[in-house]
Amino acid sequence: MPLHMIKLVVGCDGIEDLLAWRNAHSRPGEPWILRTRQTPKRAAEMTDGGSVYRVFRGVILCRQRILAIDTVGEGPNARCEVTLDPDLVRVAPTPRRAFQGWRYLEARDAPPDLDEEAFGEIPPELARQLREAGAW
Repeated sequence: MPLHMIKLVVGCDGIEDLLAWRNAHSRPGEPWILRTRQTPKRAAEMTDGGSVYRVFRGVILCRQRILAIDTVGEGPNARCEVTLDPDLVRVAPTPRRAFQGWRYLEARDAPPDLDEEAFGEIPPELARQLREAGAW
C-alpha cells in the first residue's frame, strides 16, 4: 500500500487558483517541485505510488502523484524537494482540520478520486455539504 502526504495550500481558494499561481511562477517544462523543511523518513513508501493530497480552506480537493523525494543542502540548510506529477487529480471533497507542515496519510484514509465524467464540475462547497450530509 502506498503512503501519501497531506499538505495545506495557503493563499489559494481552490484548484484553479493553485494552477494560476503555478503558471505565473514557473517556466514551461519545469518540474513541479514542492519544497518543505523536513524530509519524510518514510520517503521510499511515498515514491512507490504515493500522492500529495492538497487541503484548500479546510477541504481536501485534489492530489498529485509523487515522482521523487530528494534532500538538498546539508546540515541546518538541508531542505526537502518533492517532485510531483503536473497532472492534478480531483478527489471527493473531504473536510480536514488545519495543521502545520505536512502529515502522512495512509491509503485507507485517503479520499477517493472523483469520476468527473459522472459528476461533472461540482462546486467544492456543494460537494462538502453533500459529504457531510452522507448523500455522497
